Order: sequence, then C-alpha cells, then structure tokens
Amino acid sequence: MTNRLFIDSNIWVYALSGSSEERGRKARAFINAAAIDSRPVISYQVVNETMRVLKKLGKSEAGLRQFIDSLFEICEVAGFTKEAAFLASDLRETMSVSYWDSQIVASACLANCSTLISEDLPDGSLIRGSLAIKNIFNE
Repeated sequence: MTNRLFIDSNIWVYALSGSSEERGRKARAFINAAAIDSRPVISYQVVNETMRVLKKLGKSEAGLRQFIDSLFEICEVAGFTKEAAFLASDLRETMSVSYWDSQIVASACLANCSTLISEDLPDGSLIRGSLAIKNIFNE
C-alpha cells in the first residue's frame, strides 16, 4: 500500500497564513515535499475550515480563490458520504474525539490513507489498525 497522506486543516492554515514562524515554515516545507512525492488527500471540510480561518486573518476573496484553485490542483479531494457520516459517528463513540475531528478521521480512513497529518490528534496513534496520526510539529 502506498503511503497516502491526508493533511488536516491546521497544517494548511499554518502553511497558507503567510506566517514566517517555525510552524508556518515547517508546514510549507512538509506540504511542498508531500506534493512532490505524491498527491496529498484533503476533504471538503478541510477546504472550508482553511478558507474560513484565512478569511478571518484578512485574506481577500481573490486570494482565497487562488488558494482554493491551488488546493484542488495539488490535492485529491475526498467527498463526504453516508458511509463517512456513520464512520464518524462510530469514531466519536469509540475514540471520544470531537465532531469535526471524527469527520476528518473518517474521510482519511475511507480515502485509504495510511497517515493523517494533524496537530489535533495524539501523535503516534493508530486508528482502526491502519491510519497513523503524525504531528509534524513534534519532530
């Protein structure tokens, strides 16, 4: 199985916010490397959350459209289905994760990703026996 990466919203926000701080630099470097090695996976939720935060940070609508275009160009965008909604519900019961995090995890699982890049979930966790959580900021 190829190492399919799902990149959570928080990583995109750090990378796209224009932050020159350590997390912004690390997120940009990681995404650039991931885009060269493979096609990262995101979900519509990731697009929506990222755009909402960037808008709050003062990004223009033209800038947001440019970011959206870039995301869709370099990433595979996983849809949200009835199966994903049920899996997210199951994950909330079994893992005690938030509503939004459960949807991210469900999308990553159903997209057959091997790694979920996020700072919101416990680094090193293994979900459903095949999805590893990696926090790139812990390196």
